[in-house]
Amino acid sequence: MTKFNLSDWALKHRSFVWFLLIVSMIAGTISYLNLGREEDPDFTIKTMIIGAALPGATIDETLKQVTTRIETKLEELDELDFTRSVTMPGQAVVYVELDPTIRGPAVPEVWKRVREMMGDIRPDFPQEFAGFQFNDNFGDVFGNIYAFTSDGFTPRELRDRVEAIRRQVAALDAAGKTELLGVQDEQIFLEFSVARLAALGLNQAQVIATLAQQNAIAPSGVIQAGPERILVRVGGQFDTAEAIEAVNLRVGQRFFNLGDVATVTRGYRDPPSSLFRYNGQPAIGLQIGMRQGDNILDFGAELEALMTRIAADLPIGIEMAKIADQPHVVEEAVGHFVTALAEAVAIVLVVSFISLGLRAGLVVTLTIPLCLAITFVILDLYGITLQRISLGALIIALGLLVDDAMIAIETMISRLEIGESLTDAASYAWTSIAFPMLTGTLVTVAGFIPIGLNSSAAGEFTFSLFVVIAVSLVVSWIVAVLFAPLLGVTFLRADMGHHAKGPGRLRRGFHRLLRGAMRWKWLTIAVTLAIFATSVWGMRFVEQQFFPTSDRTEVLVDITGRQNASIARTRADMDRLEASLSGNDDVLFWTSYVGSGAPRFVLSMDVPTAGPHMGQIVIQTPDLAARDRVKAELNRLAAEEFAGTDIYVKNLEIGPPVGKPVQYRVTAPDADAARDAARGLASVLATEPRLRDIALDWNEPARMVRLVVDQDQARRLGVTNGDIAQALSALFSGAGVTQLRDDIFLIDVVARGAATDRQSLASIRNLQLNLTEGPNVPLSALVTLEYGSEQPLILQRNGLPTVTVKAAIATLDQPATLVTALAARVAEYQATLPAEVRVEVGGSVESSADSQAPIAAVVPVMLLIMAVLVMAQMQGFRVALVVFAAAPLGLIGVVAVLVPFGVPLGFVAILGILALIGILIRNSVILVHEIQELLHKGRTQWQAVFEASDSRARPILLTAAAASLALIPISRQVFWGPMAFAMMGGIVAGTLITLVFVPALYCAVFRVRPPKA
Repeated sequence: MTKFNLSDWALKHRSFVWFLLIVSMIAGTISYLNLGREEDPDFTIKTMIIGAALPGATIDETLKQVTTRIETKLEELDELDFTRSVTMPGQAVVYVELDPTIRGPAVPEVWKRVREMMGDIRPDFPQEFAGFQFNDNFGDVFGNIYAFTSDGFTPRELRDRVEAIRRQVAALDAAGKTELLGVQDEQIFLEFSVARLAALGLNQAQVIATLAQQNAIAPSGVIQAGPERILVRVGGQFDTAEAIEAVNLRVGQRFFNLGDVATVTRGYRDPPSSLFRYNGQPAIGLQIGMRQGDNILDFGAELEALMTRIAADLPIGIEMAKIADQPHVVEEAVGHFVTALAEAVAIVLVVSFISLGLRAGLVVTLTIPLCLAITFVILDLYGITLQRISLGALIIALGLLVDDAMIAIETMISRLEIGESLTDAASYAWTSIAFPMLTGTLVTVAGFIPIGLNSSAAGEFTFSLFVVIAVSLVVSWIVAVLFAPLLGVTFLRADMGHHAKGPGRLRRGFHRLLRGAMRWKWLTIAVTLAIFATSVWGMRFVEQQFFPTSDRTEVLVDITGRQNASIARTRADMDRLEASLSGNDDVLFWTSYVGSGAPRFVLSMDVPTAGPHMGQIVIQTPDLAARDRVKAELNRLAAEEFAGTDIYVKNLEIGPPVGKPVQYRVTAPDADAARDAARGLASVLATEPRLRDIALDWNEPARMVRLVVDQDQARRLGVTNGDIAQALSALFSGAGVTQLRDDIFLIDVVARGAATDRQSLASIRNLQLNLTEGPNVPLSALVTLEYGSEQPLILQRNGLPTVTVKAAIATLDQPATLVTALAARVAEYQATLPAEVRVEVGGSVESSADSQAPIAAVVPVMLLIMAVLVMAQMQGFRVALVVFAAAPLGLIGVVAVLVPFGVPLGFVAILGILALIGILIRNSVILVHEIQELLHKGRTQWQAVFEASDSRARPILLTAAAASLALIPISRQVFWGPMAFAMMGGIVAGTLITLVFVPALYCAVFRVRPPKA
């Protein structure tokens, strides 16, 4: 292994190595400019939505005939984690959640199998079943959204204009999915007068059939006229509402105009399924996605140029506003991180110049851009973009990648001081320290393995952290042994005298401490273990966290009313809430979504199930202070003026979305038992003053009218249950007649009752049934009415009714802290419930546990790899034991920093703590290897331990200073702050203790005795 000397080879081929250095810098610059930019890294949303419909079914029929069949079949899916479903009368929505360990690239194949499974059970459904709808693009992100409002234009005219704009946007090369938002479908309403139909002897069903037949598209033949073909067409199809109203109907020998028996109007779907508004005005949105793999900044510039031209051509009365601008957000986010990276570089440079001097510091300084350049080339090749995680990883790696260069230059200087030539000193690093450095570097990389092999959603989110650090650290070793010697020979003086003639005050103090620790080795070990045990005990005072909330300036407001609320009621509540935003200086603009949630304009958004009882408002504020003021005002308003409506004001999330942070799921065999138990649990949570906005995700039943049909009387009159249901549906909801074909759009023609009839229960009694033979019969002659209630929706998880009790936090406490505080009370309440009723913790605590479980599964692999590397280097069990003993000491510094500063321990911070293991083992490898080398040179054990600890203290302390101080710029970041604090404390404390504890432990393990006086 020592026969070939890479450093010596580099010095003998200087021109070629300089050529490689220059090429690397140029290629790195090009790659940096070519790297994609994102706000956050992509991660696979492992959720598929299956929609199914059984029109006319009750909620119990839908649950048993549709939802249960789907959920039962999905149990056969090996990759399934759990199912959750929302069942409403006649409609079921089933969410298929895959196991977190399923890798992202394998997910599309799983969705294909889910479709095949649903096809297999299609014949098992009732004949009225209307089929499936699949959505496996649940994670589609629309990073650019525009809102269009109009004054003096109809919704149809505005839609036509926005559709034309959409086609222009879709023609851009980098454009992905483009969709319109908030479009109100046009409909033509035929509101029949039952009295007029009866007076004229007309049957409503016959009228509808006549209209449908006239408007049908049917082939009418082709005439083969000798040398050419002539197409035959039958006219008369409807093209306007007036054409429908002008239809003449024949009854016997008399003709009547349709307008005599029905009012024909052209309008929009009533009631609407969802509404979109901008600053309180009805609007149509254009949501734009980007094709995967393109540069969002380049696409943003291209899109901005197009939309600027389009805005200039818009007619007066149509206004366009950008409400989601991901390119701008990404540009700002990347800019902030690049600034932080520059600050970290400056900090490392200052450490290098102060500690090593001008010339040696210059050599170390030159290795930094070289390492980064080569790293950028590799990241570009593997498609890693610049985003929150990869840029943060570069800053973390920056403090680590100078370690090898510092040690190599420090070793070179030490050889120069004893009189060696520049060439011999530069080559010495390879023979003496290159392979311990390589082992230490690989051990440090191994500390990040739990990120690289963690297959959870959180692990996928942070995966680029492992790639960036692994690549940059391996590159730093190559630079240290290949390029650093050449730089050292070029810039260092042959007569360089780096150290002072004698040890300074600090070094003399360290000598006294080191000799004392070695002499009183068992006391040193005992004190260190006691401090470590205290830090383990102190971990109970560190609050747990999943991911912090985002530092973006949007405020999201979730509005959830009673499940039987109409969209008109939801709109009225949102109108009142939006009124408080108008004129508020802290609000730039807002968009509201009635009956649905906002589109996913960032990947980490939690998109709720649409329904008339819910809505969402997205408020854009100018800065974080304004965001917090708006949140406080909305929370006050919700508490004082919106009793009975669940209003949750929140920030955007980072990482996998959770929603309300404190959640408990109550599962029971039947819905009533689940609801009763959930209400009791809610009262338990209400005893905790640190919680607020406690709500159940479903609870209150809806009023219901049941028609009990006199079947004998109905048969005598030739009336069936289907006739009655069809008549009622036509009266209240409307029955489809035909479709009017208008350009590329289809406009439904709907027959329904008059407005006064549709809004009154009395219409049921007054409804006249049209008989084929004989006079009309009032419905009241055939039915009696019974009043009751039923659930408007039922939520299930894994096939069982499940009610989730959700709560927001009124203080600065973390969710895990409150769940721990409630544990005894919840367990006591659980003991009062039947055995089949289960209470499980959900929310961020469950998500955090789900994300940490894969980490725990990978930690043994990490430790095994570290053990193999250390044993390969040390070649001894006792030496390896000494090296490994330093690994957990970083926890002392972690607790010492997190507890007094009140910093929570989040998912990313846990990854940082695991990485500390590799960093500290690396320092131990460097130190113990030097001891072994000195022993081979004939030093006594005491001399070897002392001299090695003395000589390696400086480079170890320098690298620790660089690694910890480089984290300062990201310690201010919301996302990276906890990890930065944890690693800074762990590196500083762990390094200082290692320099004293490892020599003492070595003396104890190898029974090193102090020399006689």
